[in-house]
Amino acid sequence: MTADEPAPTPDDVPALGLGTWKLTGDTCTEVVADALETGYRHVDTAQLYDNELEVGRGIRRVDPDENVFLATKVAPENCSYEDCVSSVRASKDRLGRAPDLVYVHWPRAAYDPEDTTRALDDLVDEGTARAVGVSNFTVELLDEFVAHADHRPVAHQFECHPLLPQEDLVEACHERDVLPVAYSPIARGKALDHPVVQEVADEVDATPGQVCLAWLRARNVAAIPKTTGGHLAENFDSQSVTLTDDQVARISAIEDRHRCVNPPSAPWD
Repeated sequence: MTADEPAPTPDDVPALGLGTWKLTGDTCTEVVADALETGYRHVDTAQLYDNELEVGRGIRRVDPDENVFLATKVAPENCSYEDCVSSVRASKDRLGRAPDLVYVHWPRAAYDPEDTTRALDDLVDEGTARAVGVSNFTVELLDEFVAHADHRPVAHQFECHPLLPQEDLVEACHERDVLPVAYSPIARGKALDHPVVQEVADEVDATPGQVCLAWLRARNVAAIPKTTGGHLAENFDSQSVTLTDDQVARISAIEDRHRCVNPPSAPWD
């Protein structure tokens, strides 16, 4: 996607992407390249991951024409106006192109709804980023961001999986025309062992991981599963798995709850 194309909307974000948390060095480059060769067209990184350079190399190896939706995130300590502008310009240099989407990674540290949104608006206006988003926000913080931003957020990335369905947050995103994007979509493996997920997997002749991703897609939630490479094809093929309304409801009704990412500074209770 090139800078002279219209700014992306929620409909332009591919429903399945590659997460790159903890992928570093040549391994990161190889996994990104392998993902694109498999058919992925959405890659997610962040300043905190310290792998933007390697992600960019992996993309250019397979897709020099920039047909990949590329997202990164501003680190919390880089959210003041000056640091946000300079750090995203540096991210663009490391990635080798303007990212299609720049998220605020966490609403903490230097994040300020007025200064940070002003910086992101200026970055979009100058072509350093094509769209903005938020990550790990509550509904209230999302509304505060929207109230200050000239460029509305395209997506909201947060933890979401069968053990943390996030119904209220997903609904709030849809009501505000913001795409929910799920990280840790299989709860770092914990959702794969749940009897309901396994039961549905048997019913549709799919793997438990594919069922988790199909369940998210049925709820109009995009997903960015991270893999070191072994599950690239399995995750990609989840796009052909279709769940019935009953199967979606059964998974959503799972009572077990588990949150994988819950730092002390998280904005939720």
